Amino acid sequence: MPVMAVSRFERFFRVAAELDVDKSDLKRYNDFISEKLYDLLLIAEATAKANGRDVLAPWDLPISKGLQESIHRFRDIDQEVELAPILQQLATYPPMDRAPSEETEARFPEIVGGLSLALAHAFKIIDPGVKNPQTKHWERAIAIFDLLL
Repeated sequence: MPVMAVSRFERFFRVAAELDVDKSDLKRYNDFISEKLYDLLLIAEATAKANGRDVLAPWDLPISKGLQESIHRFRDIDQEVELAPILQQLATYPPMDRAPSEETEARFPEIVGGLSLALAHAFKIIDPGVKNPQTKHWERAIAIFDLLL
């Protein structure tokens, strides 16, 4: 990730939840985003298949109320941080049986942003005093997301 992207990533977590993350957290963050986006796409694929469609539509994605609220809050933060263009690059996924429509793909940066905001808040729920998430915080947060997504 370019240096400018790293600084925006760090700034995003400061603004979102008063967290200090650094370059060493980027690998875990990238893995988290890739895995959760893939999980959402797997369910979307099953929904599209059940409805006899070959393309994943936006409404196929299992966006919960909480994630939708995080997406809306991300939009507000993104006006300040301008992370969406970087998230577009991070929103990658392996080949699927059904491809997302252009409209669905266009939503990926905001979905990834919503996941990112929810992750930042999860750190604070797990440990309200945390300033710099450690491995144990990442593991706990990811375990929670694995249960829910």
